[in-house]
Amino acid sequence: MNFLDIKTDFAFKKVFGSEGSKDLLISFLNSVIELDQQQTITDLTIVDPYSIPLLKGMKDTFVDVKAELSDNTRVIIEMQVLNHQGFEKQVLYNAAKNYSLQLKKGDAYHLLNPVIALTITDFILFKNSDELINRFKLLEKKHFIQYSDDIELIFIELPKFNKTEQELNSVQDKWLYFIKNAGNLDYIPKNLNQELEKAFSIANEANLSEEELELQHKKKDWIYIQKSSIEFATKTGLQQGLEQGLEQGEWKEKLKIIENAVRIGLPMQTIIDLTGLDEKQISSLLPKK
Repeated sequence: MNFLDIKTDFAFKKVFGSEGSKDLLISFLNSVIELDQQQTITDLTIVDPYSIPLLKGMKDTFVDVKAELSDNTRVIIEMQVLNHQGFEKQVLYNAAKNYSLQLKKGDAYHLLNPVIALTITDFILFKNSDELINRFKLLEKKHFIQYSDDIELIFIELPKFNKTEQELNSVQDKWLYFIKNAGNLDYIPKNLNQELEKAFSIANEANLSEEELELQHKKKDWIYIQKSSIEFATKTGLQQGLEQGLEQGEWKEKLKIIENAVRIGLPMQTIIDLTGLDEKQISSLLPKK
């Protein structure tokens, strides 16, 4: 068996944002969100359910699943595979935007409902914290008095989750193991609950259409190219220029990025953005037809 890489936008929204995913999303959210007085989420509505045409673009490296709980709390779940400048501000902006857009002109402020922004990252965001899950609210600096419970930011950093299949004890463990590792498994782990077994079934590539499989594979290739370009830029510095890169043998890495980008059909402008080269330089590195 082969399973989707849940960290890609297509797979994440298909598993957690489809019409039939309500029970999966309830189980996952109950395992990672700390509600007051040991409350549990019993019902929710998935906003903007999964749809293939909405996900055909290759630009975004994140996708959000939006849900409205039975108490009208709004939850935004984002999966982010690549870090970028301004990412933390983007999360805060999205939370604030979803909070403010609830009101129409003339509505009273007491009608605003809480917003929880749950962000899962495939990279380390808080290097000075060993916590797997970090939670933020508005607090007074000195005495930590809570100003409002209306906006909460929750971050889960997948690289900090290193439990093996044998070490999975809680529902939270099993969901995070699924999200992080499903794409590398060829079997369904044992001792799962009903919701996780259903999640693996949805993620099973055998149950996907040709269009869905093509979209998933292209997205994985695109993410690989993005990561390769970031690693290359970090290692050498794009400002060193093509000539110096050629002298140091770095052209092989750029050539690999270009060839992969051309293979999956990325437009020239995207390749230019990824490599820092101009169109003439890129063309010179491609095999002559």
